[in-house]
Amino acid sequence: MTWPILSVVTFLPLLGALFILILPKNEAAYRNTRWVALWTTLVVFATSLLLVRHFDPSIGEFQFVEKYPWLGGSTAYHMGVDGISLPLVILTTGLMPICIVASWRAIQKRVREYMIAFLVLETLMIGTFCALDLVLFYLFFEGGLIPMFLIIGVWGGPRRVYASFKFFLYTLLGSVLMLLAIMAMYWAAGTTDIPSLMHFGFSPTLQKWAWFAFLASFAVKLPMWPVHTWLPDAHVEAPTAGSVILAAILLKMGGYGFLRFSLPMFPLASHEFAPIVFALSVIAIIYTSLVALVQEDIKKLIAYSSVAHMGFVTMGIFAATSQGVSGAIFQMISHGIVSAALFLCVGVVYDRMHTREIAAYGGLVNRMPVYAVLFLIFTLANVGLPGTSGFVGELLTLIGTFKVNPWVAGFATLGVILSAAYALWLARKVIFGKLEKPELAGIMDLDWREIVTLGPLALLTIVFGLYPKPLLDMWAASIEPLLTNYAHALEAAKAVTP
Repeated sequence: MTWPILSVVTFLPLLGALFILILPKNEAAYRNTRWVALWTTLVVFATSLLLVRHFDPSIGEFQFVEKYPWLGGSTAYHMGVDGISLPLVILTTGLMPICIVASWRAIQKRVREYMIAFLVLETLMIGTFCALDLVLFYLFFEGGLIPMFLIIGVWGGPRRVYASFKFFLYTLLGSVLMLLAIMAMYWAAGTTDIPSLMHFGFSPTLQKWAWFAFLASFAVKLPMWPVHTWLPDAHVEAPTAGSVILAAILLKMGGYGFLRFSLPMFPLASHEFAPIVFALSVIAIIYTSLVALVQEDIKKLIAYSSVAHMGFVTMGIFAATSQGVSGAIFQMISHGIVSAALFLCVGVVYDRMHTREIAAYGGLVNRMPVYAVLFLIFTLANVGLPGTSGFVGELLTLIGTFKVNPWVAGFATLGVILSAAYALWLARKVIFGKLEKPELAGIMDLDWREIVTLGPLALLTIVFGLYPKPLLDMWAASIEPLLTNYAHALEAAKAVTP
């Protein structure tokens, strides 16, 4: 394309935030704030769809590339997307209007600041997936902490300050180690250009140290066991839209980081330490599923479910097979849709009853049949039922891992069984049974605004479950050179080893 579309998509939300900032402080302006934020996110989403229209899935290289000198020429403003990052960009831009609509009534205080925080966060998330320079990536990656810290800390629940600081400190500590690794990579390669570094042969020693430094950051972000403890607290205290973005987008930055940095830049270390990742992934899948079984808070149960599903992502990535990596990416997209929808479903009943305790509900199908149908669709997708998007990602990651280590795949399959246990138990307790609690007698079904937010997600869950080919084709060409270079690096290392 002849115009810098990636920069437009990335920074257009900042224009919306600036417009909200200069609105006069009166009642009419506060009403208009929501509309400005909504239209900004809709325009960004529509513009991002042009990327899909002009994207060539047969090319494995970066497309829509923009590169300009920056910071004295030592680093560059370098942007671009490939088949791995583009779906995550579209997922981000597509979910933002849904988050704004979901916050329409739920947020009544400091509406102007809330919408500004979300628009700034959108810019930083898109920039993370588009950045092709390590310094630029780090700025976007770390910058996203600030608006999410404020969203949890200002508009969250009773323990919001504790949860926001825990989220911030966990993520910041891991990222400091990543910054040190970036500096070491620059000294070794003389550049921070990501495409160049993907083909640069780092020494085995530097690969090991850098791999662990990046693991420290991405493992917290994903999050992997045992550095996952910040996630349930953050989810429980965050407002509904904050939980949606946290689960659907911010967690995916960790998986994206493994695909963009760990596998291509540190192939020897990735191969050597893959058993560690497999072990942590299996523990995450089984342990957090068992923890989810004993939860009494709906949000906390879904939060632990997210940790378990991200275990499939890390397992598939470090299997380093085409099915494993493809399944991991598909699982990230599917989980982004399904987990977002589940948190929105929790927000629906919380707005009516102001409680997330599982024991407070029961028999909602009698009063909320539309809600019950949509909740079951997302629950079954979370379980991995064939015909839903959740099945495709889990199946591919298990097949890809089975080729490398059948034992790991076998233990991970237990997670599928456990996910059926806790998800169906939740559905039975909340949706089915008799409507016995008198406070639920007057509860109303979904209104049009809630149907607008949940309907498209339900449609995507089923469509991608029945016909996943368009998504799989989008990143197939980008995966091939990644795995080829990975295999060549391992072969070269074996050739020089006596």
